[in-house]
Amino acid sequence: MKCSFAIRPFLVLSTALSVAAADWPQWRGPQRNGVATETGLLKEWPKEGPKLLWKVSDAGRGYSTPAVVGDRLYLLGNEGLDNEFVEALAVKDGHQVWRTRLGKVGHPTQNPNFPAARSTPTVEGEFLYALSSDGDLACLEIGTGKLRWQKNLRADFGGMHGEWAYSESPLVDGDALVCTPGGTNATLVALNKKSGAVIWKCALPEGDQAAYASAIVVEFGSIKLYVQLLQKGLVGVDARTGRFLWRYGKPVSRYGANIPTPVASDDSIYAAAAGTGGGAVKLKVQDRGVEAEQVYFESKLPAAIGGTVKVGRYLYGTTDRALLCVEFATGAVKWEAGGPGASSLCYADGRLYLHGENGEVALVEATSESYREKGRFTPPDPPKHANEMEKAWAYPVVANGRLYIRDHGMVWCYDVKAAR
Repeated sequence: MKCSFAIRPFLVLSTALSVAAADWPQWRGPQRNGVATETGLLKEWPKEGPKLLWKVSDAGRGYSTPAVVGDRLYLLGNEGLDNEFVEALAVKDGHQVWRTRLGKVGHPTQNPNFPAARSTPTVEGEFLYALSSDGDLACLEIGTGKLRWQKNLRADFGGMHGEWAYSESPLVDGDALVCTPGGTNATLVALNKKSGAVIWKCALPEGDQAAYASAIVVEFGSIKLYVQLLQKGLVGVDARTGRFLWRYGKPVSRYGANIPTPVASDDSIYAAAAGTGGGAVKLKVQDRGVEAEQVYFESKLPAAIGGTVKVGRYLYGTTDRALLCVEFATGAVKWEAGGPGASSLCYADGRLYLHGENGEVALVEATSESYREKGRFTPPDPPKHANEMEKAWAYPVVANGRLYIRDHGMVWCYDVKAAR
């Protein structure tokens, strides 16, 4: 758990892509933390919900959350098991601008059986980076969908995914594109984003399978880390060299489903795993090295598929039954309330936006005082799910005054701007 780097006091950051402030260019938004920076949004919804601007029903199946940049929305989808693709839709009305096939759907015999497109594309400048469930990693031109380069995590790096194939959303940090093939030869890799050439490979001790979370950036004194949740727990590697630094083995799902992306703040990182619980580690300098020391871990803290967001001193996220407000530094629960139950969520302008696994969408004030719901509705014409275990798992997105909700072939776009 230690390394030989001498470091100074530190600051934790998530990567921010160079786009307009109100865009949502990648998984979990501009800073990869589920937080939107825009203001001027509705503080409360009417009984029927905000105004529906448009909906489409042919976006392809899958759980991909959209990325929204300028006048385009980008997401992954699939038709059957032989055609997984990335596509661009017009923000104005949802019509398809282009669609490019990536490959086949990964591990279609998974159990329980939910084979589908999963990851969110990352948009930077004139290019888009997408990872299919079968490990097809591609760089495309955002204007045309034309492929610039492509790799496969299994064929090119000996990758090992978990039961539900690849779900990670690629991380772009400077010139590097970072992703997680899993396995023993290149558990994590950094590639040149322009060419796909290898910058480094990180072979973790004893290897590890790729899980279903996405990597974040943590700047720590004079070094930079990439932090990722794998099947055997949370790990940190040196961003410059790919050197393995530490592992924290507590957040391991008893269902084999390590899904929520970690949340970093100051010197601490929150990580959770379904059916096990969640907790925080504090990064410390020990003997000129780096350690991740547990601060708390509790089975009743937020660990649902939908992740968590930190607002001020508090962390918000759901269990399989309720929404919780938790003091980030201590793990103390301030309040717990049912709401829509297990949900994915994001934050914007003083409010939490929840997309329940039951399909409901809710608006909740982000306050540590009590649960204060400000609206709830169910999008019209929801899709049929493959079986009783499958839920509405796609995360909500708030970008440029609009709320986007995805569930398999459907995408709904709502106007959430406040009246001026």
